Amino acid sequence: MLHIPKDKKIILFDGVCNLCDSAVQMIIKHDTKDVFRFVALQSDLGQKIIKQLGIDTQKTDSIILYQPGFAYYYKSEAALEIAKNLGGLFYFVTIFSIFPTSFNNFFYDYIATNRYKWFGKKENCMIPTKELKAKFLD
Repeated sequence: MLHIPKDKKIILFDGVCNLCDSAVQMIIKHDTKDVFRFVALQSDLGQKIIKQLGIDTQKTDSIILYQPGFAYYYKSEAALEIAKNLGGLFYFVTIFSIFPTSFNNFFYDYIATNRYKWFGKKENCMIPTKELKAKFLD
């Protein structure tokens, strides 16, 4: 088994996507209960987690929320679960849970497909600052 914290929720994200990077920064800022840890999908650990879970990377390439020993979510379900865990005003985003997942994923996929065109792409994954290093798994 992989050596990852069992008491944290792991967000696997596209490490070269500017939109994803901004979302990670926003989540870190509002994660007052220290619920989340982060792993770039492109990293060795990210690839090992994906393989361990048996996730088809043809179905998702932008966000996965993994709760070790419990479940994993991807696309809009991951985004809604993250919002629920952040609480506060983010909890109101969960109102979209009333819609079918396929409906929410339609919009999620549209944004994900265009994210590089709209927000840009980095050459390399983000390197966290010394202060944020503990939030990232490697």
